[in-house]
Amino acid sequence: MSTPNRASKITKMHKVLKKHYKPYVVADRPLLEHLLYACCLQAATHEAADEAFAKLQQAYYDWNEVRVTTISELAEVMNCLPQPAETASRLKRTLQSVFEAYYSFDLDGLKKDNIGKAVKQLERLNGITDFTLAFVVQNGLGGHAIAVSDGAFEVLRVLGIVSDDEVAKRRVPGLERAIPKSKGAEFGALLHQAGADYVAAPFSSRVRAVLLEIAPDAKQRFPKRVGKKGTDETAPAAAPPEKDADKPREDADKKDEPKKPPRKKAASKLESGKNKKKQLPETSNPKKSPTKKLSKRKPR
Repeated sequence: MSTPNRASKITKMHKVLKKHYKPYVVADRPLLEHLLYACCLQAATHEAADEAFAKLQQAYYDWNEVRVTTISELAEVMNCLPQPAETASRLKRTLQSVFEAYYSFDLDGLKKDNIGKAVKQLERLNGITDFTLAFVVQNGLGGHAIAVSDGAFEVLRVLGIVSDDEVAKRRVPGLERAIPKSKGAEFGALLHQAGADYVAAPFSSRVRAVLLEIAPDAKQRFPKRVGKKGTDETAPAAAPPEKDADKPREDADKKDEPKKPPRKKAASKLESGKNKKKQLPETSNPKKSPTKKLSKRKPR
């Protein structure tokens, strides 16, 4: 997409999103807490991230206690998030990396450096992502960077603002030029809300109506519903099989089979009878089984 077309679509997107979403004002926090809050927000709504962050502060004495807590326990505390285990892992790795780099949980010293140097320091931390880094630059360091979540990237792809290759590289060329710095925090919050709604309900008529208002050609890039067998539900369903459809085929197969000759039952019975006679034991007492002698007739 050419730069003017991309910029015009981003500008239109900002106007439409303001009609359907309310800007979210990020609370003023220390730099470290901005980073940890971004870990919670990356795959969740602002409301869910607020709840999870508040639970962490209530359940644990300080951030060091959070650092030494297991991922499963952290995930249980942050069960209001859509991806609690992944968020807990990202949060724990970030805290561990901050502790190893600074031996404390205070990053406000980075505000004294210029933004470029502070960004390089943050990029070295384990657990940092493009989203969390951009969020901290925008809300903690006063720079101009718009945090784009996975859901927001999908929205931008459906709208035709970014390509599949750009989504894979996690880049939106010209985004910060199309949106001025004074509107960066507002646009980032609106885009994040739209992305969270799209991930939660990609087939929602409300979400699709908002996207079509921005780009009418987005319809051809909407995801298709997939049936239980992995087929598109929009395709005509296969006709149900007829009742007992396999029986005629079985009967035909039986007709084609050669008839077997009938067994000779009579002959087998006679043979078995002869065998039985042969197997009769001889009598030991001749008186009980006398034999008749045939008398010879004299000729007349």
